[in-house]
Amino acid sequence: MNFAREGLIFIVIAALVAAGGYALALNRRSWPLWLVAFVLTLLALWVAYFFRDPERVGERGQQLVIAPADGKVVQIADVDEPAFVQGKTRRISIFMNVFNVHVNRYPVSGTVKYVHYNRGKFINAAADKASLENEQASVGIEAESGYRILVRQIAGLIARRIVTYSKVGERVNQGDRLGIIRFASRVDVFVPATTAVRVHVGQATYAGVTVLAELSSQ
Repeated sequence: MNFAREGLIFIVIAALVAAGGYALALNRRSWPLWLVAFVLTLLALWVAYFFRDPERVGERGQQLVIAPADGKVVQIADVDEPAFVQGKTRRISIFMNVFNVHVNRYPVSGTVKYVHYNRGKFINAAADKASLENEQASVGIEAESGYRILVRQIAGLIARRIVTYSKVGERVNQGDRLGIIRFASRVDVFVPATTAVRVHVGQATYAGVTVLAELSSQ
């Protein structure tokens, strides 16, 4: 099992705390302390589980838009995107709960043309206004197909840390790691308004595997 590098420090700390709990329980010979140590072990295992980073393979192609996040599709809406696409788009929103893999991946291959971080609120990430008001990081990609695709990582109620690896001018490949969001959060993908969406609201998605949409030929 691979783990996201951003989570290694948390995994180590949780493991040390659990080990300390066992050492204290052994020293004091206290059953309540043994119970505390067991609970700390479960917590350490959950921290490792949260930061898991499995390899992902799936369908690839210039006309395909692959899911950037594990989670559930909570909204598909036609909206204007003025920052990068600068026009009408179709927004596909994926909500990630605390049990999902939180490593995000590039939905298309191409060149990063836009990276912007915006501080904001921490309201429920599933809410529609979260795409505009919450703390977020946006990555705009000029895809091999010629289209402009925007990925937006959005913080949620308990998410307080967005990590984005992208740099302007960087060449990226579909399915490669884009970044990570700690704890429950959301990722929006903005595609051209003419795009044929291949998922529906309520559907589960898997980063780097699920095909979200198919771009029309230019």
